Amino acid sequence: MDEKALPTCGLPFTAGTGEPTWARIWERRRAAAKLPWPSTLLIVVFVVVGTGFAEAKAHHGVREQLDALGRTLLVIPPALLLLRIRWPVPALIGTTAATLLYLGAGYPYGPVLLPMAVAVFSAVVAGHRRAAWWAAGVFWTGHVLLAHWLYAYLPPDGDTAVPWTKELVVAAWTTAVLAGSELVRVRRAEWARATAERAAAARRRADEERLLIARELHDVLAHSLSVIHVQAGVGLALLDRDTEQARTALTAIKAASKEALGEVRQVLDNLRAPGDAPRAPAPGLDRLPELADQAASAGLTVTVDRTGTPAALPPGTDLAAFRIIQEALTNVVRHSGSRTAVVRISYEPGRLSLRIDDEGPATGSDAGGSGNGLAGMRERAAGLGGTIEAGQRPDGGFTVRARLPLKPKETP
Repeated sequence: MDEKALPTCGLPFTAGTGEPTWARIWERRRAAAKLPWPSTLLIVVFVVVGTGFAEAKAHHGVREQLDALGRTLLVIPPALLLLRIRWPVPALIGTTAATLLYLGAGYPYGPVLLPMAVAVFSAVVAGHRRAAWWAAGVFWTGHVLLAHWLYAYLPPDGDTAVPWTKELVVAAWTTAVLAGSELVRVRRAEWARATAERAAAARRRADEERLLIARELHDVLAHSLSVIHVQAGVGLALLDRDTEQARTALTAIKAASKEALGEVRQVLDNLRAPGDAPRAPAPGLDRLPELADQAASAGLTVTVDRTGTPAALPPGTDLAAFRIIQEALTNVVRHSGSRTAVVRISYEPGRLSLRIDDEGPATGSDAGGSGNGLAGMRERAAGLGGTIEAGQRPDGGFTVRARLPLKPKETP
């Protein structure tokens, strides 16, 4: 069916676009609703009423009586304030010109200078400082010309020059308006900067938390799945020849998967309940025997050598040390032809040193890893102010060295 023949349900559509014209009308109405109608109307009423009182108190012949032209010129400056948010500079220029025309026509002062002050303030706050300063300078210069030179050629008849003391009052008023506007602009800029900094800090914290969770999940799953991968291969190879060994491999798979599920559940529980205490303690070096048993189930013999006086480790350092050793052993299981690994833990003054060695050589086979293990170890160490060194030895083996401070790095 032709789209032009489709019913419109009584709604007018824009030709060629299929967009209803009422949508655009509604957008224009919403934009118009952003005009500062209430405050502008209040200023108009205040200026008109205040000028009426000023006219009633003025001595006859000092200023012109308000007529139709005078009332029109009186309403124009505050009416132009409707544009002060969307178009601050045109509103400022129009208000300045209309105010000078009103004063040049010789009509009473009253609160007629209020719209000028509001227009200057709006322009400065909107960032149009140069235009505001120029407009204020032009207004004061024009007022000086009107009050001390052109008054003889303008109504009312018999007018005299304004005393310089009153001119100084106008200059002080203009300066005060500019100073107050600049102060508000600076305060708003500081508030906006502080808000942006808080938002950036919140984003950084969210990124750090997301990175921490990703690192935890990587370390948990990489180690456990490596053990499962090795044992599954053993089980498949021995399934028909040695059922007892195959049963042992399946048992190791069950234990490793249970351990992985428990740690993943702990990470997810902490993620679901931010701010609450962890439901289970984070792993540390006290669980190193369990880690060695898991590696042994994958055919890797782990020897742990401790030197120095064991000291209580900060939770972050304890967790990082455990995860670094875990990741290093995972890499041995995945990538090394060696079936032995040596873990050396040295408690030194103010520092914990780790060294994980395997005899190699590298198998060169694809073990299905993500390639983020060493990067994750470096991130953990760097987060605490420590260092990681990893590389191949001349004899074909591989060594990972970590140095972690016992005092966590202070965050700026």
